Amino acid sequence: MYDEFRKSEFWLSGHEGAVIFPEAPKKGNPYIWRAEFPGAFDSVDRELLRRGWHLVYYRISDLFGCDEAVSKMHAFQRYIEKKFSLSDKAVIFGFSRGGLYAVSYTAAFPEKVAKLYLDAPVLDVFSWPGGFGRGDGSPEDWKICKSLYGIKDGVKNFPQNPINKLPILINHRIPVILVAGDADSVVPLNENGKILYADYMLYGAPVKFIIKPGIGHHPHSLEEPGEIADWIEL
Repeated sequence: MYDEFRKSEFWLSGHEGAVIFPEAPKKGNPYIWRAEFPGAFDSVDRELLRRGWHLVYYRISDLFGCDEAVSKMHAFQRYIEKKFSLSDKAVIFGFSRGGLYAVSYTAAFPEKVAKLYLDAPVLDVFSWPGGFGRGDGSPEDWKICKSLYGIKDGVKNFPQNPINKLPILINHRIPVILVAGDADSVVPLNENGKILYADYMLYGAPVKFIIKPGIGHHPHSLEEPGEIADWIEL
């Protein structure tokens, strides 16, 4: 993965971490942080690496953006910024379930996040993996997710659900670019990304929405990464 670039791979608190280095780093060493699925649909990642951005990843899969995940992410961010002299804010990429991590982390540490790129993001755990809306959900993942969040059967709403943390992002004016297909049957757009977009628009918070007509959950991102990369660099 990203073998054409120099990288540092390490373990931190029992989890795999990585920093991928651009050939010619931009001033200030800005970095993008893939919350999940590094190497998948990575046209924007590679474009920003070519433009001088660092790319980082911390493998804490199956934590669904819960409090434990947020705590581990904060320790990781402190570590990489000090060890690799990176910028003091991240641009977090939340693809699919990575949206849970991206939003929960930003709500907890808004001062450490510059922007969010959310791509077909999961924002409501009852939508996915719960499957209580129009999507199929994932029963096995839902068992794990319920345990991590302490969700009891019959509960339909709780403060720790990432979608309920959107007011914090809005209050801190965290810029978001949202990319999603309107035919997504895995992570239904109306139950996730469109709620974020509507709330951001209602309160005049900075958001850009790129909708892909007729596209499902895959493929993520855009074939031509320039529009997203340019927005990140604004």
